[in-house]
Formats: sequence, structure tokens, C-alpha cells
Amino acid sequence: MSRSLSMRSSMSMRSRRDLPPPQQTIEKLENMVAEGNYYEAQQMYKSTGARYIAAQKYLEALDILQSGALVQLKHGQVTCGGELAIMFVDTLVKAALPYNEETFDRIRKMYDAFPRISVPHFLGDDYDDDGQKLSEAISAAKVRSESCSSFLRAAIRAEILCLFNCYSLMPLWFAKVRVDCRWMQDMTKVSSHFVRGNDPKKFASMLANFMGKCYPGEDDTAIARGVLMYLSQGNLRDANLLMDELKDQLKSADLEIPKTDLIQFIKYLLPTLERDAYPLFRTLRQKYKTSTDRDPVFEELLDEIAAKFYGIRSQSALEGLFGDMFRV
Repeated sequence: MSRSLSMRSSMSMRSRRDLPPPQQTIEKLENMVAEGNYYEAQQMYKSTGARYIAAQKYLEALDILQSGALVQLKHGQVTCGGELAIMFVDTLVKAALPYNEETFDRIRKMYDAFPRISVPHFLGDDYDDDGQKLSEAISAAKVRSESCSSFLRAAIRAEILCLFNCYSLMPLWFAKVRVDCRWMQDMTKVSSHFVRGNDPKKFASMLANFMGKCYPGEDDTAIARGVLMYLSQGNLRDANLLMDELKDQLKSADLEIPKTDLIQFIKYLLPTLERDAYPLFRTLRQKYKTSTDRDPVFEELLDEIAAKFYGIRSQSALEGLFGDMFRV
């Protein structure tokens, strides 16, 4: 038994001696990433880090993992960088090292390295090209949000942030994750682009991609906004097509349109607009006002729908019209 322990101890000592200096490893792997060999470098970051951890050379492992996370994120490799950042936190826990200000700064540096994703600033008339750009931006924002959130949750579980009285910082950090794809929640600009494109099928694809990506619980708002924008143009056909196409696309992905009061309002509204039923339209607005009040744009769109389908303008719209006349 003592001989077996002695052999294992000898192998462990030899393993420690066989490990190259961490700075040498860091420089080698940084060069690999710079040359575009992201996957190969990622595998080496993980395997080398694991070897240092197995040899209980935790400080060196942390240096390698942090360097890997930062360099991969710098080159836009969000999934790779996120994996190494989480591995960094796991190593801190395994090593049972005391946390200090430096620990917190290292966590913050990795968080700050996550790239920001923004919507294309200009949506023109090339709907195929712009639709592709939007789809790509949505996918990138999803990856970024999920990876960064996973990293922050790992840090919170490890109590790194809590020990530094960062309860006030944590909501702000998570808010930043959401702000990076804030435009996805404020879909007015994006929806307007697709409505002008007269292609409900592509619009439905975009909405299907959007659902659940950044703001869980806001899917019904994005759907309702699209339908109401079609209707505000007097386009009942495409509003119905959008709902039908979205339902089909979600069904093929084993998903479904959210069952909320706002969606129920939309389902009642569409057949109501097929007939001369302004009293019913007005009743629906009153009954579901709590739901439609979630987005201030909805009230304006519903006023425009009343004007388009029933020739009735709201008091606020009339006041705005007369106000404009008097200002001329």
C-alpha cells in the first residue's frame, strides 16, 4: 500500500515537473487564436488548464484560463471565451483560494470582454439582405446573452460577487446583458421594416427566431406589435397570414404561440375587423386595456386601426390634428 502511494506521489511530482511555464503556454495559445485556429486553441486551453489543475498548480491554471477567455472573446469567439471564463470560476472553487479584490477585478475584466451586439443602424429596401443581417444579429445576441449570463451565474453561485458586497452591481451587470440586445425587445423599428417589405413569411421567421432569446415573457408583445402594425396599414390579409405562418413555423419546432391575454385579444380582434362591428372593437379595447397598455405604441396603432376600418378617429387624434392646423 505504501509503495502504491509512493508511486502515485512520484508520478504527481513528475507531472508537475513536465508542465511548461504558464507564460510560455499562454503566448503559444494566443498566437494560435490570432492565426484563427480557435477550435484547436480552445481544446488546448481546456486540456492544459486541466493538467495544471490536476497537478494542483491552481494559480497557473487560473492565469491560463483567464488569458484564454480574454483572447477568445477579443476575437469574437463568445462560446469559447464563455466556457473558459466558467472554467476559471470552477477552478477558484476547486482550489478553495481566498477571494480578494484581485479576484473580483479578474471576473470583471472577463465580463467586460464579452462583445456587444447591436442592430444594423439602417434598414433599407433590400429586404432579403437586411432580413439576413437581422437574423444573424439575433443569433449573435442570443449566444452572447446566454454565454455571459451563464458566466455571471457561475460567479454568483461561487459567492465571488456576494463577498464583495456586489448585490447592487449584480442587477446592473445583468441589465447590461439585456441592454446589449435591448433593440430586440423594442421591435418597433424591426417590425416596421418587415411590414413595409410585404412578406409575412419572412416576418414570421424573424419573430420565431426572436422568441425567448433575450426577454422571456415578451414574446406576445413582439407578435402583437407585428399584427397591429399590419392592421394600422389596413392590411388585414397579411396580419392573418403572419399569425398563421408563425403558428406553422413554431409547430414545426415543437413550440407554440404564447397563451396570454394579449394574444387572446389579437385572436378576437382579427375576425372582428372582417365585419362592420365597431361596438365590438371598442368593447375588446376596453376589456383588454390592461394588456395593450404594456406597450404605449399599441394605443396609437389601435387608434389608427379604428380610423382605417371604421372611419372613426379618437379624440386624442382629432386634438392632434387640430393642434397641427393651428400651429401652421
